[in-house]
Amino acid sequence: MELIVVSGISGSGKSSAIHALEDVGFYCVDNLPSELLCDLGQVLASGPQPEAGAAVGIDVRTRAHLEGLPRALEQLEQEGGIRVRGLFLEANEASLLRRFSETRRRHPLAEAGRSLPEAIAAEREHLAPLAEIADWVVDTSDLSVHTLRRRVQALARGEAASASLTVLFQSFGFKHGVPMDSDLLFDLRFLPNPNYEPGLADLNGRDTAVREFLEAQPGMAERLREMVDLLNGWLPAYAEEPRSYLTVSVGCTGGRHRSVYAVEEMARRFRDQLPEVLVRHRELAGGNARRNPNVAE
Repeated sequence: MELIVVSGISGSGKSSAIHALEDVGFYCVDNLPSELLCDLGQVLASGPQPEAGAAVGIDVRTRAHLEGLPRALEQLEQEGGIRVRGLFLEANEASLLRRFSETRRRHPLAEAGRSLPEAIAAEREHLAPLAEIADWVVDTSDLSVHTLRRRVQALARGEAASASLTVLFQSFGFKHGVPMDSDLLFDLRFLPNPNYEPGLADLNGRDTAVREFLEAQPGMAERLREMVDLLNGWLPAYAEEPRSYLTVSVGCTGGRHRSVYAVEEMARRFRDQLPEVLVRHRELAGGNARRNPNVAE
């Protein structure tokens, strides 16, 4: 039998991960003290109808029992013949603060006058040993619930990491600074700037007139093809790192014309081959990421 221990920071999506495993046939138990792990494993592995796989949620709510967890897991593997793997879910502080604000739930360590940021910091310290021994660590900061479910199920099935890589294509203007979250960056300032063409300054790279102007420029199609070819060659290597999220930034001077057009085109060409594509135009109004319309929300 296989046992997946699901842990992580409160608000990082542990409940969604456990539900995802339950949906693919795992017997799931949440918030179980480590002292009961061996008993649970024995019951599930040797009952009248032994379970092929199980998942147990263990987190800071059972912090009084965390010290005995490594020994319990070792005993399960050595004495119970059970394969144990660990899944740890992480998220950055901004995402966690936003999620707690949206759900209005109380953090389990928000006690004795602790603020929410202080509670999150204390929790990271409590759970650091679990993160260190986990087989998989997934950062859910920018993942939708649906993407997280697919990611967890792919890991449980042993599918390729590339099946769960999310790519964000974002446009920006160099005059406003380079995005700090960029993994790959392309500079399109060498192309003719539509901002200086009559009637185009107030438009952006999603408008038909701007698109037609850029597509008429010598070398535009070739530059796009070169960027797409480079990504096609590099994406498998990024996915096998493994990583869950890749940000591709495309910049021009103001971030409204050339980079917007290129991002829209690149996203369009990759939507059929990637599980999730996000698009963000930093310098346009309402520039938050929008998701691949082919992916159900």
